[in-house]
Amino acid sequence: MVAILEPAGASELPGLIKCWGQALGFQQVGIADTDLAAAESRLNRWLDASRQGEMQYMGRHGEKRSRPCALIPGTRSVISARMDYLPEPMTSVWQALREPTQGFVSRYALGRDYHKVLRQRLQRLAERLAERVGPFGFRVFVDSAPVLEKPLAQKAGLGWIGKHTNLVNSRAGSWFFLGEIYTDLPLTADQPATDHCGRCSACLQACPTGAIVAPYQLDARRCISYLTIELKGPIPLGLRTAMGNRIYGCDDCQLVCPWNRFARISTEGDFRPRHGLDRGELVRLFAWSEEDFLRHTEGSAIRRIGYLAWLRNLAVALGNAPRSPRATAALATRAAHPSALVREHVAWALACQAPGSMTADEQPLSAGERSARGSNEAPPPIP
Repeated sequence: MVAILEPAGASELPGLIKCWGQALGFQQVGIADTDLAAAESRLNRWLDASRQGEMQYMGRHGEKRSRPCALIPGTRSVISARMDYLPEPMTSVWQALREPTQGFVSRYALGRDYHKVLRQRLQRLAERLAERVGPFGFRVFVDSAPVLEKPLAQKAGLGWIGKHTNLVNSRAGSWFFLGEIYTDLPLTADQPATDHCGRCSACLQACPTGAIVAPYQLDARRCISYLTIELKGPIPLGLRTAMGNRIYGCDDCQLVCPWNRFARISTEGDFRPRHGLDRGELVRLFAWSEEDFLRHTEGSAIRRIGYLAWLRNLAVALGNAPRSPRATAALATRAAHPSALVREHVAWALACQAPGSMTADEQPLSAGERSARGSNEAPPPIP
Protein backbone atom coordinates (compact mmCIF):
# COMPACT_ATOMS: atom_id res chain seq x y z
CA MET A 1 0.00 0.00 0.00
CA VAL A 2 1.33 3.44 -0.95
CA ALA A 3 -0.22 6.22 1.08
CA ILE A 4 -1.37 9.44 -0.57
CA LEU A 5 -1.55 12.57 1.56
CA GLU A 6 -3.23 15.85 0.90
CA PRO A 7 -0.70 18.73 0.89
CA ALA A 8 -2.15 20.29 4.03
CA GLY A 9 -2.00 17.01 5.89
CA ALA A 10 1.54 16.30 4.76
CA SER A 11 2.81 19.64 6.05
CA GLU A 12 1.47 19.19 9.57
CA LEU A 13 2.33 15.53 10.05
CA PRO A 14 6.06 15.87 10.92
CA GLY A 15 5.27 18.15 13.85
CA LEU A 16 2.51 15.86 15.08
CA ILE A 17 4.73 12.79 14.82
CA LYS A 18 7.36 14.47 16.97
CA CYS A 19 4.83 15.47 19.61
CA TRP A 20 3.33 11.99 19.72
CA GLY A 21 6.80 10.47 19.96
CA GLN A 22 7.76 12.61 22.91
CA ALA A 23 4.49 11.73 24.62
CA LEU A 24 5.48 8.07 24.23
CA GLY A 25 8.79 8.62 26.01
CA PHE A 26 11.18 9.38 23.16
CA GLN A 27 13.47 12.33 23.78
CA GLN A 28 13.61 13.23 20.09
CA VAL A 29 12.02 12.16 16.82
CA GLY A 30 13.13 13.14 13.33
CA ILE A 31 12.43 12.27 9.71
CA ALA A 32 14.93 11.19 7.07
CA ASP A 33 14.79 10.52 3.37
CA THR A 34 16.13 7.21 2.05
CA ASP A 35 19.29 8.33 0.22
CA LEU A 36 22.17 6.59 2.01
CA ALA A 37 24.68 6.56 -0.85
CA ALA A 38 27.50 8.06 1.24
CA ALA A 39 26.88 5.67 4.11
CA GLU A 40 26.80 2.76 1.67
CA SER A 41 30.27 3.66 0.41
CA ARG A 42 31.64 3.82 3.98
CA LEU A 43 30.05 0.48 4.82
CA ASN A 44 31.54 -1.20 1.76
CA ARG A 45 35.02 0.12 2.57
CA TRP A 46 34.66 -1.16 6.15
CA LEU A 47 33.57 -4.59 4.92
CA ASP A 48 36.36 -4.72 2.34
CA ALA A 49 38.86 -4.16 5.16
CA SER A 50 37.29 -7.10 7.09
CA ARG A 51 36.79 -4.89 10.12
CA GLN A 52 33.48 -6.59 10.89
CA GLY A 53 35.28 -9.67 12.21
CA GLU A 54 32.86 -12.57 12.64
CA MET A 55 29.82 -10.34 12.10
CA GLN A 56 29.23 -11.73 8.62
CA TYR A 57 25.62 -10.58 8.77
CA MET A 58 26.86 -7.03 8.20
CA GLY A 59 27.49 -7.90 4.56
CA ARG A 60 24.98 -10.67 4.09
CA HIS A 61 22.04 -8.60 2.86
CA GLY A 62 23.76 -6.67 0.12
CA GLU A 63 22.06 -3.38 -0.72
CA LYS A 64 19.12 -3.99 1.62
CA ARG A 65 21.07 -2.49 4.52
CA SER A 66 21.85 0.79 2.81
CA ARG A 67 18.81 1.08 0.54
CA PRO A 68 15.57 1.14 2.53
CA CYS A 69 13.47 0.57 -0.58
CA ALA A 70 15.35 -2.66 -1.25
CA LEU A 71 14.53 -3.91 2.23
CA ILE A 72 10.93 -2.69 2.32
CA PRO A 73 9.64 -1.85 -1.17
CA GLY A 74 7.70 1.39 -1.30
CA THR A 75 9.58 3.04 1.59
CA ARG A 76 9.61 6.81 1.07
CA SER A 77 10.46 8.16 4.51
CA VAL A 78 12.08 6.95 7.72
CA ILE A 79 10.94 8.11 11.15
CA SER A 80 13.93 7.93 13.49
CA ALA A 81 13.65 8.19 17.27
CA ARG A 82 16.01 8.19 20.22
CA MET A 83 15.46 7.30 23.88
CA ASP A 84 17.87 8.01 26.76
CA TYR A 85 19.07 5.02 28.77
CA LEU A 86 21.83 6.23 31.14
CA PRO A 87 20.74 4.74 34.51
CA GLU A 88 23.09 6.64 36.83
CA PRO A 89 25.45 9.64 36.91
CA MET A 90 28.66 9.15 34.94
CA THR A 91 30.69 9.54 38.15
CA SER A 92 29.05 6.32 39.33
CA VAL A 93 29.85 4.62 36.03
CA TRP A 94 33.51 5.61 36.45
CA GLN A 95 33.50 4.20 39.98
CA ALA A 96 32.16 0.86 38.77
CA LEU A 97 34.80 0.68 36.03
CA ARG A 98 37.57 1.39 38.53
CA GLU A 99 36.62 -1.45 40.89
CA PRO A 100 38.64 -4.42 39.57
CA THR A 101 36.85 -7.03 41.70
CA GLN A 102 33.48 -6.12 40.15
CA GLY A 103 32.33 -6.96 36.64
CA PHE A 104 31.59 -3.97 34.45
CA VAL A 105 28.51 -4.26 32.23
CA SER A 106 27.87 -1.67 29.55
CA ARG A 107 25.14 0.56 30.93
CA TYR A 108 22.76 -0.05 28.04
CA ALA A 109 22.41 -3.71 29.07
CA LEU A 110 21.66 -3.32 32.78
CA GLY A 111 17.88 -3.12 32.44
CA ARG A 112 15.20 -4.65 30.28
CA ASP A 113 16.09 -5.53 26.70
CA TYR A 114 15.88 -2.23 24.83
CA HIS A 115 14.69 -3.95 21.66
CA LYS A 116 11.37 -4.76 23.32
CA VAL A 117 10.93 -1.37 24.96
CA LEU A 118 11.55 0.71 21.83
CA ARG A 119 9.72 -1.63 19.48
CA GLN A 120 6.53 -1.38 21.50
CA ARG A 121 6.71 2.41 21.65
CA LEU A 122 7.40 2.74 17.92
CA GLN A 123 4.52 0.43 17.14
CA ARG A 124 2.24 2.65 19.21
CA LEU A 125 3.57 5.71 17.40
CA ALA A 126 2.78 4.11 14.03
CA GLU A 127 -0.71 3.18 15.22
CA ARG A 128 -1.29 6.75 16.42
CA LEU A 129 -0.22 7.98 12.99
CA ALA A 130 -2.63 5.54 11.32
CA GLU A 131 -5.47 6.98 13.38
CA ARG A 132 -4.70 10.31 11.77
CA VAL A 133 -4.03 9.39 8.13
CA GLY A 134 -5.72 6.01 7.76
CA PRO A 135 -4.02 2.72 6.84
CA PHE A 136 -0.51 3.06 5.46
CA GLY A 137 2.52 0.84 4.93
CA PHE A 138 5.15 0.70 7.67
CA ARG A 139 7.65 -1.54 9.45
CA VAL A 140 9.22 -0.97 12.87
CA PHE A 141 12.91 -1.72 13.45
CA VAL A 142 15.07 -1.67 16.57
CA ASP A 143 18.49 -3.09 15.76
CA SER A 144 16.62 -6.11 14.40
CA ALA A 145 17.18 -6.01 10.63
CA PRO A 146 19.72 -4.76 8.07
CA VAL A 147 19.20 -1.07 8.81
CA LEU A 148 21.83 1.70 8.91
CA GLU A 149 20.30 3.31 11.96
CA LYS A 150 23.04 5.82 12.72
CA PRO A 151 23.26 7.37 9.23
CA LEU A 152 19.46 7.52 9.17
CA ALA A 153 19.41 9.20 12.58
CA GLN A 154 21.98 11.74 11.41
CA LYS A 155 19.88 12.51 8.33
CA ALA A 156 16.87 12.91 10.62
CA GLY A 157 18.71 15.55 12.67
CA LEU A 158 19.11 13.46 15.82
CA GLY A 159 22.89 13.85 15.99
CA TRP A 160 26.10 13.23 14.12
CA ILE A 161 28.27 10.13 13.94
CA GLY A 162 31.27 10.91 16.12
CA LYS A 163 34.87 9.84 15.80
CA HIS A 164 34.07 6.75 17.91
CA THR A 165 31.28 5.91 15.38
CA ASN A 166 28.49 6.40 17.93
CA LEU A 167 25.77 8.98 17.36
CA VAL A 168 26.27 12.18 19.37
CA ASN A 169 23.72 14.88 20.10
CA SER A 170 24.95 18.34 21.11
CA ARG A 171 22.26 18.64 23.80
CA ALA A 172 22.12 15.06 25.02
CA GLY A 173 25.45 13.33 24.45
CA SER A 174 25.34 9.73 23.25
CA TRP A 175 23.71 7.59 25.95
CA PHE A 176 20.58 6.75 23.98
CA PHE A 177 18.97 4.01 21.89
CA LEU A 178 17.74 4.38 18.33
CA GLY A 179 14.73 2.94 16.51
CA GLU A 180 13.09 3.44 13.14
CA ILE A 181 9.78 3.28 11.32
CA TYR A 182 10.07 2.67 7.59
CA THR A 183 6.99 4.13 5.96
CA ASP A 184 5.48 4.77 2.54
CA LEU A 185 4.27 8.22 3.67
CA PRO A 186 5.88 11.12 1.75
CA LEU A 187 7.00 13.04 4.84
CA THR A 188 9.15 16.17 4.77
CA ALA A 189 12.66 15.29 5.93
CA ASP A 190 14.53 17.20 8.63
CA GLN A 191 17.87 18.89 8.13
CA PRO A 192 20.74 16.47 8.77
CA ALA A 193 22.85 17.09 11.87
CA THR A 194 26.35 18.51 11.35
CA ASP A 195 29.58 17.20 12.88
CA HIS A 196 30.80 18.91 16.05
CA CYS A 197 33.69 16.66 17.09
CA GLY A 198 36.16 19.32 16.04
CA ARG A 199 39.76 18.61 17.06
CA CYS A 200 38.80 16.46 20.03
CA SER A 201 40.39 12.98 20.05
CA ALA A 202 39.45 11.87 23.56
CA CYS A 203 37.69 8.72 22.39
CA LEU A 204 40.64 7.57 20.28
CA GLN A 205 42.99 8.00 23.22
CA ALA A 206 40.65 6.33 25.70
CA CYS A 207 39.89 3.12 23.81
CA PRO A 208 41.59 0.38 25.88
CA THR A 209 42.36 -1.83 22.88
CA GLY A 210 42.97 0.81 20.20
CA ALA A 211 39.87 -0.24 18.29
CA ILE A 212 39.25 3.31 17.02
CA VAL A 213 42.06 3.07 14.51
CA ALA A 214 41.46 6.55 13.08
CA PRO A 215 38.80 9.25 13.43
CA TYR A 216 35.44 7.77 12.39
CA GLN A 217 37.00 4.33 11.82
CA LEU A 218 36.34 1.39 14.14
CA ASP A 219 38.01 -2.00 13.81
CA ALA A 220 35.40 -4.19 15.49
CA ARG A 221 37.91 -7.02 15.84
CA ARG A 222 39.66 -5.03 18.58
CA CYS A 223 36.56 -3.53 20.21
CA ILE A 224 35.74 -4.88 23.68
CA SER A 225 32.02 -4.76 22.89
CA TYR A 226 32.69 -7.07 19.93
CA LEU A 227 35.04 -9.31 21.92
CA THR A 228 32.63 -9.82 24.81
CA ILE A 229 29.37 -10.00 22.83
CA GLU A 230 29.80 -10.88 19.16
CA LEU A 231 32.93 -13.03 19.19
CA LYS A 232 32.08 -16.69 19.73
CA GLY A 233 35.58 -18.15 20.06
CA PRO A 234 38.63 -17.37 22.18
CA ILE A 235 39.48 -13.77 22.95
CA PRO A 236 42.88 -12.93 21.39
CA LEU A 237 45.66 -13.19 23.96
CA GLY A 238 47.03 -9.75 23.18
CA LEU A 239 43.71 -8.08 24.05
CA ARG A 240 42.76 -9.87 27.26
CA THR A 241 44.69 -7.71 29.71
CA ALA A 242 43.30 -4.50 28.20
CA MET A 243 39.76 -5.77 28.84
CA GLY A 244 40.21 -5.21 32.57
CA ASN A 245 36.95 -5.94 34.39
CA ARG A 246 34.68 -5.39 31.39
CA ILE A 247 32.52 -8.50 31.06
CA TYR A 248 29.81 -7.26 28.69
CA GLY A 249 30.45 -4.34 26.40
CA CYS A 250 32.50 -1.21 26.97
CA ASP A 251 31.57 2.42 27.61
CA ASP A 252 34.98 4.11 27.71
CA CYS A 253 34.59 6.15 24.53
CA GLN A 254 31.30 7.53 25.79
CA LEU A 255 32.63 8.25 29.27
CA VAL A 256 35.36 10.53 27.94
CA CYS A 257 33.26 12.28 25.29
CA PRO A 258 32.89 15.94 26.35
CA TRP A 259 29.40 16.14 24.88
CA ASN A 260 28.18 13.66 27.47
CA ARG A 261 28.36 16.34 30.12
CA PHE A 262 24.89 17.14 28.75
CA ALA A 263 23.61 13.56 29.07
CA ARG A 264 20.56 13.10 31.25
CA ILE A 265 19.64 10.24 33.54
CA SER A 266 16.90 8.11 32.02
CA THR A 267 13.47 8.22 33.61
CA GLU A 268 12.50 4.85 32.12
CA GLY A 269 11.96 2.28 34.83
CA ASP A 270 12.70 -0.50 32.34
CA PHE A 271 16.30 0.69 32.03
CA ARG A 272 17.10 0.53 35.75
CA PRO A 273 19.72 -2.06 36.74
CA ARG A 274 18.49 -5.56 37.56
CA HIS A 275 19.94 -8.30 39.77
CA GLY A 276 22.76 -6.08 41.01
CA LEU A 277 24.58 -6.26 37.69
CA ASP A 278 25.68 -2.65 37.99
CA ARG A 279 27.93 -3.69 40.91
CA GLY A 280 28.27 -7.44 40.47
CA GLU A 281 31.20 -9.09 42.23
CA LEU A 282 33.24 -11.17 39.78
CA VAL A 283 33.48 -14.19 42.08
CA ARG A 284 29.73 -14.21 42.65
CA LEU A 285 28.88 -13.87 38.96
CA PHE A 286 31.37 -16.60 38.02
CA ALA A 287 29.68 -18.96 40.45
CA TRP A 288 26.34 -18.73 38.63
CA SER A 289 25.09 -21.97 37.20
CA GLU A 290 23.57 -21.92 33.73
CA GLU A 291 20.14 -21.88 35.36
CA ASP A 292 21.21 -18.86 37.44
CA PHE A 293 22.46 -17.11 34.32
CA LEU A 294 19.22 -17.69 32.44
CA ARG A 295 17.12 -16.58 35.40
CA HIS A 296 19.09 -13.41 36.12
CA THR A 297 19.28 -12.39 32.46
CA GLU A 298 15.66 -13.07 31.56
CA GLY A 299 14.36 -10.16 29.49
CA SER A 300 17.90 -8.75 29.21
CA ALA A 301 20.13 -8.16 26.20
CA ILE A 302 22.89 -10.00 28.07
CA ARG A 303 21.28 -13.39 27.57
CA ARG A 304 22.06 -13.36 23.85
CA ILE A 305 25.77 -14.13 24.42
CA GLY A 306 25.01 -17.44 26.14
CA TYR A 307 26.40 -18.99 29.29
CA LEU A 308 29.76 -20.14 27.90
CA ALA A 309 30.71 -16.67 26.64
CA TRP A 310 29.58 -15.30 30.01
CA LEU A 311 32.04 -17.61 31.80
CA ARG A 312 34.75 -16.81 29.24
CA ASN A 313 34.41 -13.07 29.83
CA LEU A 314 34.36 -13.46 33.60
CA ALA A 315 37.44 -15.67 33.54
CA VAL A 316 39.36 -12.93 31.73
CA ALA A 317 38.17 -10.34 34.25
CA LEU A 318 39.22 -12.59 37.15
CA GLY A 319 42.62 -13.01 35.54
CA ASN A 320 42.94 -9.24 35.40
CA ALA A 321 41.75 -8.77 38.99
CA PRO A 322 44.21 -8.29 41.87
CA ARG A 323 45.67 -11.60 43.05
CA SER A 324 43.58 -13.15 45.79
CA PRO A 325 42.83 -16.63 47.17
CA ARG A 326 39.12 -16.09 46.44
CA ALA A 327 39.72 -15.37 42.77
CA THR A 328 42.02 -18.38 42.44
CA ALA A 329 39.56 -20.67 44.21
CA ALA A 330 36.69 -19.45 42.01
CA LEU A 331 38.67 -20.08 38.85
CA ALA A 332 39.75 -23.53 40.03
CA THR A 333 36.12 -24.64 40.18
CA ARG A 334 35.92 -24.27 36.38
CA ALA A 335 39.37 -25.59 35.50
CA ALA A 336 37.92 -28.88 34.24
CA HIS A 337 34.81 -27.37 32.65
CA PRO A 338 33.38 -29.43 29.76
CA SER A 339 33.82 -26.49 27.37
CA ALA A 340 37.29 -26.09 25.86
CA LEU A 341 36.54 -22.38 25.47
CA VAL A 342 35.98 -21.96 29.19
CA ARG A 343 38.94 -24.16 30.16
CA GLU A 344 41.32 -22.14 28.00
CA HIS A 345 40.36 -18.81 29.53
CA VAL A 346 40.32 -20.21 33.05
CA ALA A 347 43.83 -21.60 32.56
CA TRP A 348 45.00 -18.19 31.34
CA ALA A 349 43.38 -16.47 34.32
CA LEU A 350 44.90 -18.94 36.79
CA ALA A 351 48.32 -18.23 35.32
CA CYS A 352 47.69 -14.51 35.80
CA GLN A 353 46.67 -15.13 39.41
CA ALA A 354 49.72 -17.28 40.17
CA PRO A 355 52.35 -15.82 42.55
CA GLY A 356 55.07 -14.04 40.64
CA SER A 357 52.96 -13.29 37.59
CA MET A 358 52.41 -9.73 36.49
CA THR A 359 48.86 -8.65 37.27
CA ALA A 360 46.86 -6.26 35.12
CA ASP A 361 47.53 -3.51 37.66
CA GLU A 362 51.28 -4.00 37.27
CA GLN A 363 51.40 -3.99 33.48
CA PRO A 364 51.86 -0.81 31.44
CA LEU A 365 48.53 0.90 30.89
CA SER A 366 47.04 2.11 27.66
CA ALA A 367 45.68 5.62 27.51
CA GLY A 368 42.21 4.21 28.00
CA GLU A 369 43.26 2.25 31.07
CA ARG A 370 44.97 5.28 32.54
CA SER A 371 41.77 7.24 31.97
CA ALA A 372 39.64 4.55 33.59
CA ARG A 373 41.85 4.20 36.66
CA GLY A 374 43.00 7.77 37.04
CA SER A 375 41.63 10.76 38.84
CA ASN A 376 38.34 12.52 38.23
CA GLU A 377 39.87 15.06 35.95
CA ALA A 378 37.60 17.21 33.85
CA PRO A 379 36.77 16.02 30.33
CA PRO A 380 38.15 17.92 27.36
CA PRO A 381 36.42 21.20 26.54
CA ILE A 382 33.55 21.17 24.08
CA PRO A 383 35.12 21.32 20.59
